[in-house]
Amino acid sequence: MDEILEILEKDARITPEEIARMLKKKPSEVKSAIKKYEKEGLIVKYKAVVNKELRKDSDLSVRALIEVNITPQKDVGFDKIAERIYSFPEVNSCYLISGTYDLLVIVEGKNIHAVSNFVAEKLACLENVRGTVTHILLKKYKEDGVVLKHKQEHKRIAISY
Repeated sequence: MDEILEILEKDARITPEEIARMLKKKPSEVKSAIKKYEKEGLIVKYKAVVNKELRKDSDLSVRALIEVNITPQKDVGFDKIAERIYSFPEVNSCYLISGTYDLLVIVEGKNIHAVSNFVAEKLACLENVRGTVTHILLKKYKEDGVVLKHKQEHKRIAISY
């Protein structure tokens, strides 16, 4: 992979001037390369990894990993049903995977009821969906290569008999 892309993947806030210094290139070359990558769709989005557990002003949402078994459609395979699924606003990510299930869908909802309603009322009832298994994310330790800090939890008192 291109060195500029590797640097931006690790830290999207780094400036073209800093990248140029690191790679011993001209800033104009780096800026031009970045614009080209954006135009070609190689760079799709710049994003911050936010540790929502530490935010004081927001309610924590519920995130679920859903394994989905689907029947591929003639001439389009998995793509058409995957497109239908990832079009739902609740869906953050959708992947074609190998193994027992065909798709891994990552969904976020206001609470566990919102997630279960999504699965029951929108996902499971789709024509080509044969089955689902839902895993609720309980705690994040690491996301996008970044280890997340956690709120101080009270130490449990040892109980002895």
